[in-house]
Amino acid sequence: MIDKTVPGTADAVAGVADGSTVMIGGFGRAGQPVELIDALIEQGAGDLTIVSNNAGNGDTGLAALLAKGRVRRMVCSFPRQHDSWVFDGLYRAGEIELEIVPQGNLAERIRAAGAGIGAFFSPTGVGTELAEGKEERTIDGRRYVLEYPIKADVALISAYRGDRWGNLIYRETARNFGPIMAAAATTTVAQVDEVVALGALDPEAVVTPGVFVNRVVAVAPRGWVQDGIFVGGVDIEGRPLEVLS
Repeated sequence: MIDKTVPGTADAVAGVADGSTVMIGGFGRAGQPVELIDALIEQGAGDLTIVSNNAGNGDTGLAALLAKGRVRRMVCSFPRQHDSWVFDGLYRAGEIELEIVPQGNLAERIRAAGAGIGAFFSPTGVGTELAEGKEERTIDGRRYVLEYPIKADVALISAYRGDRWGNLIYRETARNFGPIMAAAATTTVAQVDEVVALGALDPEAVVTPGVFVNRVVAVAPRGWVQDGIFVGGVDIEGRPLEVLS
Protein backbone atom coordinates (compact mmCIF):
# COMPACT_ATOMS: atom_id res chain seq x y z
CA MET A 1 0.00 0.00 0.00
CA ILE A 2 1.40 3.39 -0.98
CA ASP A 3 1.27 5.79 1.95
CA LYS A 4 3.50 8.86 1.77
CA THR A 5 2.12 10.52 4.90
CA VAL A 6 4.43 11.00 7.88
CA PRO A 7 3.32 11.67 11.45
CA GLY A 8 5.05 15.00 11.98
CA THR A 9 7.16 17.75 10.47
CA ALA A 10 10.34 16.39 12.08
CA ASP A 11 9.83 13.13 10.18
CA ALA A 12 9.09 15.12 7.02
CA VAL A 13 12.49 16.85 6.97
CA ALA A 14 14.53 13.94 8.33
CA GLY A 15 17.64 13.25 6.29
CA VAL A 16 18.18 16.73 4.87
CA ALA A 17 21.97 16.85 4.75
CA ASP A 18 24.45 19.65 5.28
CA GLY A 19 25.27 21.30 1.97
CA SER A 20 21.93 20.43 0.36
CA THR A 21 20.17 22.58 -2.20
CA VAL A 22 16.67 23.17 -0.86
CA MET A 23 13.81 24.74 -2.79
CA ILE A 24 11.25 26.56 -0.66
CA GLY A 25 7.88 27.42 -2.16
CA GLY A 26 6.03 30.64 -1.62
CA PHE A 27 5.58 34.13 -2.99
CA GLY A 28 6.44 36.22 0.02
CA ARG A 29 4.34 34.65 2.75
CA ALA A 30 1.75 33.20 0.36
CA GLY A 31 2.27 29.45 0.24
CA GLN A 32 5.45 29.47 2.29
CA PRO A 33 5.81 26.13 4.14
CA VAL A 34 6.51 27.75 7.50
CA GLU A 35 6.02 24.61 9.59
CA LEU A 36 8.48 22.66 7.44
CA ILE A 37 11.01 25.50 7.66
CA ASP A 38 10.66 25.52 11.45
CA ALA A 39 11.25 21.76 11.46
CA LEU A 40 14.33 22.21 9.28
CA ILE A 41 15.68 24.73 11.76
CA GLU A 42 15.21 22.19 14.56
CA GLN A 43 16.71 19.43 12.40
CA GLY A 44 19.97 21.36 12.17
CA ALA A 45 21.13 21.03 8.55
CA GLY A 46 23.47 23.85 7.52
CA ASP A 47 25.61 25.17 4.67
CA LEU A 48 22.44 25.15 2.59
CA THR A 49 21.70 26.65 -0.80
CA ILE A 50 18.14 27.94 -0.76
CA VAL A 51 16.14 28.49 -3.95
CA SER A 52 13.06 30.62 -3.39
CA ASN A 53 11.32 33.58 -4.97
CA ASN A 54 12.04 35.80 -1.96
CA ALA A 55 14.76 35.95 0.68
CA GLY A 56 12.50 35.93 3.71
CA ASN A 57 10.09 38.31 5.44
CA GLY A 58 10.22 39.62 8.98
CA ASP A 59 11.71 37.20 11.50
CA THR A 60 9.75 34.01 10.78
CA GLY A 61 9.80 31.25 8.18
CA LEU A 62 12.68 31.54 5.72
CA ALA A 63 13.99 34.63 7.52
CA ALA A 64 14.34 32.59 10.72
CA LEU A 65 16.37 29.95 8.86
CA LEU A 66 18.66 32.66 7.52
CA ALA A 67 19.01 34.21 10.97
CA LYS A 68 20.27 30.89 12.34
CA GLY A 69 23.22 31.05 9.92
CA ARG A 70 22.20 27.84 8.17
CA VAL A 71 22.22 29.24 4.62
CA ARG A 72 25.40 29.73 2.62
CA ARG A 73 23.84 30.81 -0.67
CA MET A 74 20.53 32.31 -1.73
CA VAL A 75 19.09 31.95 -5.25
CA CYS A 76 16.06 34.17 -5.71
CA SER A 77 14.43 36.87 -7.81
CA PHE A 78 13.40 39.33 -5.10
CA PRO A 79 15.90 39.47 -2.21
CA ARG A 80 14.92 42.81 -0.72
CA GLN A 81 11.72 44.44 0.43
CA HIS A 82 10.71 46.54 3.41
CA ASP A 83 10.75 43.61 5.87
CA SER A 84 13.74 41.63 4.51
CA TRP A 85 16.08 42.95 7.17
CA VAL A 86 17.53 39.54 8.07
CA PHE A 87 18.82 38.84 4.57
CA ASP A 88 19.86 42.47 4.09
CA GLY A 89 22.01 42.39 7.23
CA LEU A 90 23.66 39.08 6.30
CA TYR A 91 24.39 40.20 2.75
CA ARG A 92 25.88 43.55 3.79
CA ALA A 93 28.08 41.71 6.29
CA GLY A 94 29.32 39.33 3.57
CA GLU A 95 27.86 36.33 5.40
CA ILE A 96 25.69 34.99 2.57
CA GLU A 97 26.09 34.60 -1.20
CA LEU A 98 23.40 35.76 -3.61
CA GLU A 99 22.43 34.80 -7.14
CA ILE A 100 19.69 37.01 -8.52
CA VAL A 101 17.55 35.36 -11.19
CA PRO A 102 14.74 37.29 -12.94
CA GLN A 103 11.44 35.85 -11.80
CA GLY A 104 10.40 34.41 -15.16
CA ASN A 105 13.80 32.83 -15.65
CA LEU A 106 13.70 31.45 -12.11
CA ALA A 107 10.37 29.75 -12.75
CA GLU A 108 11.46 28.44 -16.15
CA ARG A 109 14.82 27.17 -14.89
CA ILE A 110 13.02 25.22 -12.16
CA ARG A 111 10.41 23.96 -14.61
CA ALA A 112 13.15 22.90 -17.03
CA ALA A 113 14.77 20.77 -14.34
CA GLY A 114 11.50 18.97 -13.72
CA ALA A 115 10.90 18.47 -17.44
CA GLY A 116 14.38 17.12 -18.14
CA ILE A 117 15.35 20.03 -20.39
CA GLY A 118 19.11 20.49 -20.65
CA ALA A 119 19.11 24.28 -21.18
CA PHE A 120 17.13 26.99 -22.94
CA PHE A 121 17.61 30.44 -24.43
CA SER A 122 15.87 33.43 -22.85
CA PRO A 123 15.79 37.11 -23.84
CA THR A 124 15.52 38.21 -20.21
CA GLY A 125 18.67 39.87 -18.90
CA VAL A 126 20.34 40.38 -22.28
CA GLY A 127 22.73 43.32 -22.11
CA THR A 128 22.74 43.48 -18.31
CA GLU A 129 25.11 42.30 -15.60
CA LEU A 130 22.87 39.26 -15.14
CA ALA A 131 23.97 38.00 -18.56
CA GLU A 132 27.71 38.42 -18.01
CA GLY A 133 29.65 35.25 -18.86
CA LYS A 134 26.63 33.52 -20.37
CA GLU A 135 26.47 32.19 -23.90
CA GLU A 136 24.53 34.49 -26.20
CA ARG A 137 22.80 33.72 -29.49
CA THR A 138 20.74 35.73 -31.96
CA ILE A 139 17.56 33.94 -33.06
CA ASP A 140 15.23 35.54 -35.61
CA GLY A 141 16.97 38.84 -35.05
CA ARG A 142 16.58 38.83 -31.26
CA ARG A 143 19.36 38.31 -28.70
CA TYR A 144 19.07 35.51 -26.15
CA VAL A 145 21.23 34.14 -23.35
CA LEU A 146 21.60 30.49 -22.40
CA GLU A 147 20.08 29.49 -19.08
CA TYR A 148 20.53 26.18 -17.28
CA PRO A 149 17.98 24.28 -15.12
CA ILE A 150 17.91 24.64 -11.36
CA LYS A 151 17.40 21.36 -9.55
CA ALA A 152 17.40 20.59 -5.85
CA ASP A 153 18.05 17.82 -3.40
CA VAL A 154 14.88 18.71 -1.47
CA ALA A 155 11.77 20.81 -2.14
CA LEU A 156 9.66 22.05 0.76
CA ILE A 157 6.23 23.17 -0.43
CA SER A 158 2.81 23.99 0.99
CA ALA A 159 -0.51 22.79 -0.41
CA TYR A 160 -4.13 22.92 0.72
CA ARG A 161 -5.09 19.25 0.61
CA GLY A 162 -3.35 16.00 -0.21
CA ASP A 163 -3.97 12.26 -0.06
CA ARG A 164 -1.75 9.40 1.02
CA TRP A 165 -0.51 8.95 -2.54
CA GLY A 166 0.85 12.50 -2.52
CA ASN A 167 -1.66 14.08 -4.91
CA LEU A 168 -1.99 17.79 -4.09
CA ILE A 169 -4.34 20.70 -4.64
CA TYR A 170 -3.58 24.29 -3.71
CA ARG A 171 -5.51 27.33 -2.51
CA GLU A 172 -5.46 30.31 -4.86
CA THR A 173 -2.13 32.21 -4.96
CA ALA A 174 -0.54 29.78 -2.50
CA ARG A 175 -0.04 27.59 -5.56
CA ASN A 176 2.78 29.78 -7.03
CA PHE A 177 6.10 27.87 -7.15
CA GLY A 178 4.95 24.63 -5.48
CA PRO A 179 4.07 22.58 -8.58
CA ILE A 180 7.30 23.25 -10.49
CA MET A 181 9.49 22.81 -7.42
CA ALA A 182 7.85 19.47 -6.68
CA ALA A 183 9.00 18.18 -10.06
CA ALA A 184 12.52 19.60 -9.82
CA ALA A 185 13.73 18.00 -6.59
CA THR A 186 15.04 14.57 -5.73
CA THR A 187 12.87 14.55 -2.59
CA THR A 188 9.69 16.61 -2.33
CA VAL A 189 8.03 17.24 1.01
CA ALA A 190 4.56 18.80 1.14
CA GLN A 191 2.79 20.21 4.15
CA VAL A 192 -0.98 20.29 3.77
CA ASP A 193 -3.86 21.60 5.83
CA GLU A 194 -5.62 18.28 5.51
CA VAL A 195 -4.93 14.72 4.34
CA VAL A 196 -8.09 13.38 2.72
CA ALA A 197 -9.16 9.89 1.73
CA LEU A 198 -8.24 8.49 -1.66
CA GLY A 199 -10.82 9.56 -4.19
CA ALA A 200 -11.80 12.69 -2.26
CA LEU A 201 -9.74 14.88 -4.58
CA ASP A 202 -11.28 15.45 -8.01
CA PRO A 203 -8.66 14.07 -10.44
CA GLU A 204 -9.34 17.01 -12.74
CA ALA A 205 -8.42 19.40 -9.91
CA VAL A 206 -5.14 17.75 -8.88
CA VAL A 207 -2.30 20.15 -9.69
CA THR A 208 0.69 18.13 -8.44
CA PRO A 209 0.39 14.38 -9.09
CA GLY A 210 1.68 12.12 -6.36
CA VAL A 211 4.49 10.82 -8.57
CA PHE A 212 6.34 14.07 -7.77
CA VAL A 213 5.82 13.91 -4.00
CA ASN A 214 7.73 11.78 -1.51
CA ARG A 215 6.35 12.87 1.87
CA VAL A 216 3.12 14.49 3.02
CA VAL A 217 2.48 15.90 6.47
CA ALA A 218 -0.67 17.52 7.83
CA VAL A 219 -0.26 20.75 9.78
CA ALA A 220 -2.76 23.05 11.48
CA PRO A 221 -5.18 24.76 9.06
CA ARG A 222 -4.17 28.29 8.15
CA GLY A 223 -5.72 30.47 10.80
CA TRP A 224 -4.83 31.60 14.28
CA VAL A 225 -3.14 29.50 16.95
CA GLN A 226 -3.26 30.46 20.61
CA ASP A 227 -1.47 28.47 23.30
CA GLY A 228 -0.99 25.69 20.78
CA ILE A 229 -4.71 25.47 19.95
CA PHE A 230 -6.23 26.45 16.60
CA VAL A 231 -8.84 29.07 17.37
CA GLY A 232 -10.05 30.44 14.04
CA GLY A 233 -9.62 30.85 10.32
CA VAL A 234 -11.37 30.31 7.00
CA ASP A 235 -11.76 27.37 4.66
CA ILE A 236 -10.91 27.22 0.96
CA GLU A 237 -14.13 29.09 0.10
CA GLY A 238 -13.60 31.78 2.72
CA ARG A 239 -16.15 30.42 5.20
CA PRO A 240 -15.32 30.71 8.93
CA LEU A 241 -13.93 27.51 10.42
CA GLU A 242 -15.34 26.20 13.67
CA VAL A 243 -13.46 27.25 16.77
CA LEU A 244 -11.88 24.30 18.55
CA SER A 245 -12.37 23.95 22.27
